[in-house]
Amino acid sequence: MSHRARLALWLLLGGPIAILSIWGLVDNARLYLITLLNGLTLASLYFIVASGFTLVFGLMRNVNLAHGSLYLLGGYVAFIVAERTGWWVLAVAAGFLAAAIAGLLIQVLILRHMQGEELRQTMVTIGLSIVIADLLLWVFTGQVHQMEAPEWLQGPIRDIPVIRAFSAYRLSLLGFGIAIGLGLWLLLNRTRVGMMIRAGVDDRAMLSAAGVNVNLVFAITFMLGAGLAGFGGVIGAVELSMVPGEDTRLLLASLIVVIVGGMGSIVGAAIGAALLGLAETFGLTYAPTYSVVFTFLILIGVLAFRPRGIMGKAV
Repeated sequence: MSHRARLALWLLLGGPIAILSIWGLVDNARLYLITLLNGLTLASLYFIVASGFTLVFGLMRNVNLAHGSLYLLGGYVAFIVAERTGWWVLAVAAGFLAAAIAGLLIQVLILRHMQGEELRQTMVTIGLSIVIADLLLWVFTGQVHQMEAPEWLQGPIRDIPVIRAFSAYRLSLLGFGIAIGLGLWLLLNRTRVGMMIRAGVDDRAMLSAAGVNVNLVFAITFMLGAGLAGFGGVIGAVELSMVPGEDTRLLLASLIVVIVGGMGSIVGAAIGAALLGLAETFGLTYAPTYSVVFTFLILIGVLAFRPRGIMGKAV
């Protein structure tokens, strides 16, 4: 990417953000700051779900278009556990494990036998997503389900300068997103397991010849990615509610995040999620009629100047 193209990309992304920020702070600082926090917390949810998609699609090159259905599965399971036990932490664990086990079954029974066949993976996982979504619709009907936040995160945080009050649970999403982002970056870049994952993607045969069980490494990675989708579903069950159709919305958001951020990059996923979350939230606040347009303008702009994504690297 040339210096001129890089400069054009940052002007395209940063120019409107800077102009909107200055205008918003001058016009109504409180509304602007609340919208900014809402955008960052929505971005955190997108990042949590998309980080799992980054592991599976961006890093392992497995096309799993049932990722959104795993999000719904995790949310519904967590809702049942929370309703029966009243333990939010147990509900989080149940939602993560349910999606992780479902993802493991998909990888071991289906995708493992289609390695490198992206078209087959796409068609099969589209079918799986429809089947899973219909089964969830059959079990839970089309009724909207919503979990309660844990007691220690209920209510607003007060006396915040300018903003005055903001949801404690929603603000905690930033902490969840940062913790997961740091954990994944350390896993992939500072651990032996991460080294094996990256080596297996680059040269599967060589890693296998070195005595590493590549299938086990990939199964664990896929399981972690699916579990993150389920964890995102637990958060969504509190913040956005669970309803048929959310799986498609979160899958589309994950695709955009990975494409904009760059395939296989955790940092890129964070940047892509931030851009998407802020674009959606500011669009709904300041230009609701055209809010969807802003998302696709970002996508078009990034692909025009950086086809591999902001943090994408040449293969």
